[in-house]
Amino acid sequence: MGIIFHEQEKTFHLYNKEVSYIIRVMENGQLENLYYGKVIRDRESFMHLHEAISRPLTSVCVPEPGVLSMEYTKQEYPVYGTGDYRSPALSILQENGSRIVNFTYVSHEIYQGKKSLSPLPAVYTNNEHEVCTLEICLHDEVINTDLILSYTMFEEYPVITRNAKLVHKGEESIVLDRALSMSVEFQDMDFEMVHLSGAWARERYVKERKLEMGIQAVQGIHGTAGGAEHNPFLALKRPDTTESQGEVYGFSLVYSGNFLAQTEVSTFNMTRVLMGIHPEGFHWKLETGESFQTPEVVMVYSDRGLNKMSQVYHRLYRKNLMRGQWKEQPRPILLNNWEATYFDFTEEKILSIAKKAKEAGVELFVLDDGWFGARNDDYRGLGDWYVNLEKLPDGIAGLSRKVEEMGLKFGLWVELEMVNKDSDLYRAHPDWIVGVPERFESHGRHQHVLDFSRKEVVDYIYEMISKILRESRISYIKWDMNRYMSEPYSRGLAAKDQGKMMHRYILGVYDLYTRLTEEFPEILFESCASGGARFDPAMLFFAPQTWTSDDTDASERAKIQYGTSYVYPLVSMGSHVSAVPNHQLLRITPLSTRANMAYFGTFGYELDLNLLSEEEMAQVKEQVAFMKKYRRLIQVEGDFYRLLSPFKGNETAWIVVSPDKNQAVAAFYQRLNKINASWLRFRLEGLDKDTLYEVKCNDTVYRAYGDELMYAGIPVDRELLNKEGGDFASLLYVIEKAEP
Repeated sequence: MGIIFHEQEKTFHLYNKEVSYIIRVMENGQLENLYYGKVIRDRESFMHLHEAISRPLTSVCVPEPGVLSMEYTKQEYPVYGTGDYRSPALSILQENGSRIVNFTYVSHEIYQGKKSLSPLPAVYTNNEHEVCTLEICLHDEVINTDLILSYTMFEEYPVITRNAKLVHKGEESIVLDRALSMSVEFQDMDFEMVHLSGAWARERYVKERKLEMGIQAVQGIHGTAGGAEHNPFLALKRPDTTESQGEVYGFSLVYSGNFLAQTEVSTFNMTRVLMGIHPEGFHWKLETGESFQTPEVVMVYSDRGLNKMSQVYHRLYRKNLMRGQWKEQPRPILLNNWEATYFDFTEEKILSIAKKAKEAGVELFVLDDGWFGARNDDYRGLGDWYVNLEKLPDGIAGLSRKVEEMGLKFGLWVELEMVNKDSDLYRAHPDWIVGVPERFESHGRHQHVLDFSRKEVVDYIYEMISKILRESRISYIKWDMNRYMSEPYSRGLAAKDQGKMMHRYILGVYDLYTRLTEEFPEILFESCASGGARFDPAMLFFAPQTWTSDDTDASERAKIQYGTSYVYPLVSMGSHVSAVPNHQLLRITPLSTRANMAYFGTFGYELDLNLLSEEEMAQVKEQVAFMKKYRRLIQVEGDFYRLLSPFKGNETAWIVVSPDKNQAVAAFYQRLNKINASWLRFRLEGLDKDTLYEVKCNDTVYRAYGDELMYAGIPVDRELLNKEGGDFASLLYVIEKAEP
C-alpha cells in the first residue's frame, strides 16, 4: 500500500495490491484523473495516459499553442464553465452573480491514518497503519477559498474513500449551490449501471441498465437517503461481469439525507460518476472563516465480480463503520410484539407473549408501538414519550424488570423524529414541526416531522427519552421513522438559511444518536423507517442493524435481502419469522421457509408464539437452537455469496462460508412448485476444491469434495421440496469439513 507523488510530472499514484488510482496536476493547475482500476506498477511518468486533441467547437483553457480542454478531460472534481458543459461537482454563487471558479493546486499532504469527519459519520480506522490518506489543497484566488480533496486508501481492501471540504477565507460571502462528495471519470461507456430501487415493502430491488449518452441517475429528495425508492449506491459493471467474475466499480454514500448518484455519458463516450448531497433545495452560505464538509463516498473496485464487491463492503462496514459493543457481535434472537398485538395490549398480554418466547429459547423481548401517551392508534400520542399507565401500570421500568426476571432482555420501540398534532408536545410547541406558515402541512400516517434542524427540539426529545432509558432496564432500541419530509421549511431559521435546513436536520438526527449511544453504549440500536426506507451506511455508524422491510413474507424477502446484500452485511439486516397468513400479502408459507429466510440476517420472531401448535413450537425451538449454533458464522465471520437470483428465475440460493472454508451454510428457495419438471441443481461458491465435505440437508447426509460441490453442483430433490410445502418451499444445507 502506498501513495506516491512524482514531483516532476506532478502525479499522485494511490495503490495497494488490488487497485490503482492516478491523479495529475494539469497545466492549468486543475486535477485530472488518469486511471482508476486494477493495480498497475508504478513508474515515474504516466503522462502518456493523458490524451489531448484539438476538436471543432473546443474551448481551450490554456494559452496557445496548448490544446487542453475541460470538455474532453477526465477531471477529478469538475466545475461548470471554462469549456466543460457537463454536470459539475461544485457550484458557488458569488456576490457578483457569477458561478465561475478556478480551483488550482497549491499543496498536498500524505499521512498514515484517517481524520474524523465528525459530526458526519464516516469509515474509521482501527489503527493508523491500515490506511494512508492524501489531502490535496486547491485554491481560488478570486474568492479566496480553499478546496480540500481527501482520499484514503486501505491496505487490505480495494477501497478508496473520498470527501471534499470548502474553507472560505474571502471577505465577501459565497453560497454553495452544489457541493458533491466526489467525481470520477472513465474513458469509455461500456458499462451497465446497477442500483437498488423499489418502494415500501419491496425495497432495494436490483436494477441494471446499459449506459447510454446523457444522464442516468438515482436520487432522494425527501429528507432521507433515497427512502424506500432509491438507495445511496450505484455500481458500474462491465457487460460480461457476473457474480463471480469481471470488473465492477461500487460507489456508496455514507449519508442519510437528500442525495444524488449520477452517471453522465458524453457524446465522446466518456463516463462521469458524481455522488453527494442533492443540490435541490441546498444553498449553504459561507462567511469569512466558515467551512463546509461533504459526506464520504466509499469506492470499491472488484475484478472478481459483484460478489467480491459486496464482500468488501460487508467486511469494511462490519469492521470499520459499525462501532461500540455490538460491533462484530452476533445478535440476540428477539421476539417483537407488533404483528402479534399492534396497539391492543395490556401488561398481562405482553408478559404472556414474553413467557412463551423464553420457553422457545428467545433472548430478547421487544415492545413495539403503543406504550406511551394516548397512543391507542396512529392518530395520536407521538411525541409524548411518557408511559401509558393504563396499559402498563408499573411503567416501562416495571415491565422491563419483570421481563428480565424471566431471563430475557428487554427492548423498546420509539419514533423520536415525529409528532402527531393530537399530542401534548404539538399543543405546547406547534412551531416545532417542519412546514411553511400559512400553507397546508401534508401529513403521512397522520403524523408530522419534528424540526431537528433546531437544537432546542433535539434537546427536548433527548431529555424525554433518556429519562425512560435511565429508569428502565433496556437492552435494545428500535428507532423508527414512518414518513418522509414534505414542505421542507424551518420556522427556526432565517429566510437566507432555509437552504441549510435539510442538511441541518440530518445533523440533528446524528446529534441525538451520538448522545444516546454515548450515554447508553450497552444498548443495541436498530434503525427503521417504515421498514427499510433509511437503510444507508451512515445509519450503521450509529445503529449496527436496520429493519430491512415491513414486508415479512418469506418469499418476497428473497428479493429484498438479495438486493440489500449488494452493499450491506447480513448482520445489519433485521429479519423475522412472522405469522401466516402473512399480514402484508395474506400468503401462507411454510414455517421452515420463514426461518430459512430469516436466518440470513439478525433473526427473530414477529408473532404470538402462544397461538402456535405443539408441533410448530417444537420447530421454533429447533430454529432457535440452529441460529444460536451458526449465527457467528452467518452474521460475523463468514463470507456471503449470492448463487441464484430471484430477479432472474423461480429459484433463489446463497451461501455463507467460514474464512478457513471448513464450514458453510447454504439455502435454496423456490417460489412456485412445478409439475413433472426438469432437474434442479445449484452450484456452491467459496469452498476449498480439495477439501472433503459432509453435506447435511434434513435427514440426507452425503460426502463430496469442494470441486464437485462448486463445479458439478448439488442436485436438488424435488420430492423433498414437495414435502417441505411445494410452493415457497426451501432447503437448508449445512456443509462441514469431513475426515477423508
